[in-house]
Amino acid sequence: MKSKGICYLVGAGPGDLGLVTLRAKECIEAADVLVYDALSSPELLRWTKQGCEKIYVGKRAKDHSVPQEKINEIIVEHTRNGKIVTRLKGGDPMIFARGGEEAAELADAGVAFEIVPGISSAIAGPAYAGIPVTHRDHNTQLTIFTGHEDPSKGYSSIDYAQLAKAPGTKVFLMGVARLREITSSFIEHGADAGTPIALVRWATTASQWTIEGTLETIADIAERAGFSSPAVAIIGNVVKERAKINWFETRPLFGKKIVVTRTREQSGDLSKRLQNLGADVIELPTIRIELPEDREGFAEGVTHAHEYDWLVFTSPNGVEKFFDAFFATYEDARSLGNPRIAAIGPGTAAKIREYRIGVDLLPERFVAEGLIDAFEKLNVENQTILWIKAAESRDIIYDGLLKLGAIIDECIAYRTVAETEDLTGAQARIIEEGADMITFTSSSTAEHFFALGIEWPEDCVAASIGPITSATLREHDQPPGVEAAQHDIPGLVTAIENYFRK
Repeated sequence: MKSKGICYLVGAGPGDLGLVTLRAKECIEAADVLVYDALSSPELLRWTKQGCEKIYVGKRAKDHSVPQEKINEIIVEHTRNGKIVTRLKGGDPMIFARGGEEAAELADAGVAFEIVPGISSAIAGPAYAGIPVTHRDHNTQLTIFTGHEDPSKGYSSIDYAQLAKAPGTKVFLMGVARLREITSSFIEHGADAGTPIALVRWATTASQWTIEGTLETIADIAERAGFSSPAVAIIGNVVKERAKINWFETRPLFGKKIVVTRTREQSGDLSKRLQNLGADVIELPTIRIELPEDREGFAEGVTHAHEYDWLVFTSPNGVEKFFDAFFATYEDARSLGNPRIAAIGPGTAAKIREYRIGVDLLPERFVAEGLIDAFEKLNVENQTILWIKAAESRDIIYDGLLKLGAIIDECIAYRTVAETEDLTGAQARIIEEGADMITFTSSSTAEHFFALGIEWPEDCVAASIGPITSATLREHDQPPGVEAAQHDIPGLVTAIENYFRK
């Protein structure tokens, strides 16, 4: 017998991934079938489990790749077949998103469903533009209406006479195409032509764009600017507050499109730091981490790690793979013995400390040469050292420690291979939209980026985490415009921020 299916009608929020609810994330992760539209953040697709069927139904104004009737059929059919179906809808599913119709279809079909509210752009869009929809000095009433009605009705159910007279703030969605008609209707029915209005496009994302005017002028302003949907409009004196509290669009990297090429697992820290500064981050992982080809040799190195005087870690990946294998072999952390621990930089040291293990040696320069300089100040002659490394690592550490008289063994913990999956369409975005900067955190990310054959975007700058990565970029005739003075993620972010501030 097939398991009982259920369909989750989920609000995907207005665009900022941080505004997606915890319940929405749970539903995406549980989905056997994900049905999503064009307004859902593509990053949400990464939360799906392996084997999840993804169905794009591309709903935008005047561009419905799949008719609503067909969408209804899709979610009902898969739910009837015992699947967990998650229907992702931009914003909130019950605010001008036809979620009520889809819920009715599921109810008529006799299948289980759940409605998961989301944050609507009607509220989030104004907030991210620095406009409070309610304010003690301006209003105590909020009216939300749609600027895009069902064309098959043959008439408008919007009462502009009542809207024009209604006190407080008015917010409308999906009305850019009819902007002149809507504003003219307000004025015709008695609204003050000088009433402030703002339009916020791609609200809550790094592509957000806000324009201001009055009911009389905004249509001309929008046309001259080439302003288009998707956008939310706010009418009322609350728009005046934007001059004081416009917080989102004033961040130092706002409007800058920056590509992150780290692995999917590692991209989060760099991406988040850049996003917090306002950047439009495109995650394009060019490499992924896999186990070494000689897994038996790796396991043997981990098993005998307690026999060494030193363990040397040169990347967070190496730390993670080592301890995953160690705790798969030993139940007690004390089985590691008492080797001293060396880390190439603060990122690697932080990963080691996650396992409640201290770091004895951290170089001043976070590169292989810096680590050798640090070891030169110690007496490691005849001491045994296990170097936990990537298969592609340079020989600098091995050769340097050997010259210092150490007895060194290599423990290959992982290898980097080309990332072939592009779930979010990042490559297409770079090709179509370009980028202001592409970041590289290792030579591997650089090598594999150029192997993709993507034409370097016009006026785009390369940002490098350090001299070794910079050398690789130069080998590909793309010298970095930015190089981190401190060779770690915080150092790279600081260098990027300084570059754009100039």
